[in-house]
Amino acid sequence: MDETISRRSLLAAIESDPSSTDELQIIAKKVHAQFSGNLNGELADYIPELAKVPANQFGIALGLPNGRVVTVGDAQVPFTIQSISKAFTYALLLDMIGPDETAKVVGVQPSGDPFNTISLDGRTNRPFNPMVNTGAIAVAGKLRELLGADAFTKILELFGQAAGRSLAVDEKVFESERETGHRNRAIGHLLRAADVYALPVDEVLEIYFKQCSILVTAADLAVMGATLANLGNNPMTGKRVFGLNAVRQALSVMFTCGMYDGAGEWACKVGLPAKSGVGGGILAVVNRQIGVAVFSPRLDSNGNSVRGQLSCAKLADDLGLHAFDALNHGSSFLRGML
Repeated sequence: MDETISRRSLLAAIESDPSSTDELQIIAKKVHAQFSGNLNGELADYIPELAKVPANQFGIALGLPNGRVVTVGDAQVPFTIQSISKAFTYALLLDMIGPDETAKVVGVQPSGDPFNTISLDGRTNRPFNPMVNTGAIAVAGKLRELLGADAFTKILELFGQAAGRSLAVDEKVFESERETGHRNRAIGHLLRAADVYALPVDEVLEIYFKQCSILVTAADLAVMGATLANLGNNPMTGKRVFGLNAVRQALSVMFTCGMYDGAGEWACKVGLPAKSGVGGGILAVVNRQIGVAVFSPRLDSNGNSVRGQLSCAKLADDLGLHAFDALNHGSSFLRGML
């Protein structure tokens, strides 16, 4: 049997035989070893605290539908979630007010501009999508309006529910972002001037800077990804975190907009909904199958983890995970109907 086909069958086998995760760990270890020597890329030094992160850390974690997590390398090392948070706050807003009202706050179109561009969609006078800074700050402002002064507390609780454990904020990174985030402050004022929200800009940015400063591990992100893959239910706790429609739309926008200016190349090479963060994390999701997380803080010119991208591409290739791969038979639910 072709090796790729054999490996691809692992995800189906895991659902009925948890011991199959042993072979999956062997594959993850090989991928980790293959790219451990790649030291290309630079730290996100425009945030002073991120410039202090040990540059050569590297961890891989896979969150499985049976609740187990396969980890390799520095998968238990905490780092700040940064822009990966945007996918989850967007899903929260979708759950709260639905897609039609959310569309009045932020669109779903790729922008073609850098993630921190200070601009709005000229057709709607709203941010292009929630995966760039303008869109994420708009989402933060709307959540602040809806949830009041406890907005961030509720956001942090939701992230913890998705990860299956309580999470915390890296206060040093938060302060570093707040002190140096002048470009994001300009975005905040642009949104306020466009009547996206009617709140003091600093109140909105405090939520945004804090959500980006939440500490996670690659193992946490893998569980969060598995929660999205599991139709919004955390496979470790069995608790529902997000609604079905919110998951579908969030994953759709992640697929088209989640990897900054590298989204098109990612869609072709990896073919999975994903979100990256300048803290070095990448989260990819295979619908109804698996959450893939990689942590490696050396970034390329687009702000995406170099080893993270390589690892995800290799895992997708080895396991046939690409959405349009001929070997990807889709969800176990549909396979059971064949």
